[in-house]
Amino acid sequence: MRNSTPFLIPRGFRFGAAMAGIKASGRPDFALITADAPAGAAAAFTANRVIAAPLIVDKENLRASGGKVRVVAINAGNANCAAGQAGLDAARATCAAAAQAFGCAPEEVFPSSTGVIGVPLPVEKLVAAMPALAARLGSACDDFLQVAQAILTTDKVQKTAFARVETGNADEAHGEIRIAALGKGSGMIFPQLAPHATMLVYVLTDAAIEPGALRAFLEPAMETSFNRISVDGDTSTNDTVLLLASGASGLRVARGDKAFQDALTQVCTSLAKQIVADGEGVSHVVELRISGARTGADALRVAQAIAHSPLVKTAWAGCDPNWGRLMAAIGYSGAAIDPARIDILFGDLPICRSGGRAAEYDEAAAHAYLSQDEFTISIELHQGQGSCVFWTTDLTAEYIHINADYST
Repeated sequence: MRNSTPFLIPRGFRFGAAMAGIKASGRPDFALITADAPAGAAAAFTANRVIAAPLIVDKENLRASGGKVRVVAINAGNANCAAGQAGLDAARATCAAAAQAFGCAPEEVFPSSTGVIGVPLPVEKLVAAMPALAARLGSACDDFLQVAQAILTTDKVQKTAFARVETGNADEAHGEIRIAALGKGSGMIFPQLAPHATMLVYVLTDAAIEPGALRAFLEPAMETSFNRISVDGDTSTNDTVLLLASGASGLRVARGDKAFQDALTQVCTSLAKQIVADGEGVSHVVELRISGARTGADALRVAQAIAHSPLVKTAWAGCDPNWGRLMAAIGYSGAAIDPARIDILFGDLPICRSGGRAAEYDEAAAHAYLSQDEFTISIELHQGQGSCVFWTTDLTAEYIHINADYST
């Protein structure tokens, strides 16, 4: 098997978007992804204990359908969260309307919402838009991109990723499996996805994979991608990742297939990094490389402490090589450390060695390095073999302006 990344849409799916009147801007705000036949599904949702109504309904529907999805219905401009029983009724009304339009069971519908929390969803607008939208879905690249555009909120750009896996040996059919993903996310990004403004991700493949195997593929792919990003440290009420397998390629993928796992992880990582790069007000994207931690969990604690520190993030915004703020965040992270053994590099530039300023530290060079749009900070703890890679951003005045005015 080998992987490449052409712009190919998985077979067995159709797409479309419309203006339902949810967004005040009048831009497209309602999108559908449909499977020609019920697709195998695996999903992960926010760890926030305040959960949007569509996520509650999604969990119910996946249990009732045995992990099968026929229709994904996504609205932007309203999160349908903190709306009480009316929110649940609205999510279920969306399912009922989609079931009628596509001749499927309501339990085979997967509703999603993103936007302002605490505002009732005018579901009658989605119901009214459903029949016309359902009649003009397509399977071309442009149809796929309509969905990627319609689900955006404060995002500046649409986010997509693609991969291809070619398979064939003496014992199995030859052919090509396609993977495509689209998503949105710009602010309120620190997913902490379970089982183990909002990030929504939909990953599609035309491989034939049962729901249980899909879950086994999705969890490790998420762990090194969506669970390794943060823009502002806020975990949304609506975070969702959905993986669908149509089976339309006729090619079956068994649990544990390495080539498929690698391709899925590649797609998820690409989308995760795109979400970080489009963070609200972002001027720098930062890759944190933590190594030498006692455990992988400790490495992640250090990365998250740094990524969520306003002092660190504002220093990055000013291209200020104030590495003492990194040391402080490492110290309160909760990870096992020895301050006298910590090394820090900005790219290839030695900054801190054995817990103190490196002899070759060059402040001007460090400032110039941090002036790049993207840069890497490496931290070696010398405690063990634990490591992680984590992507985050700076924190700018533009982020404040965007979020101060978001609901008004």
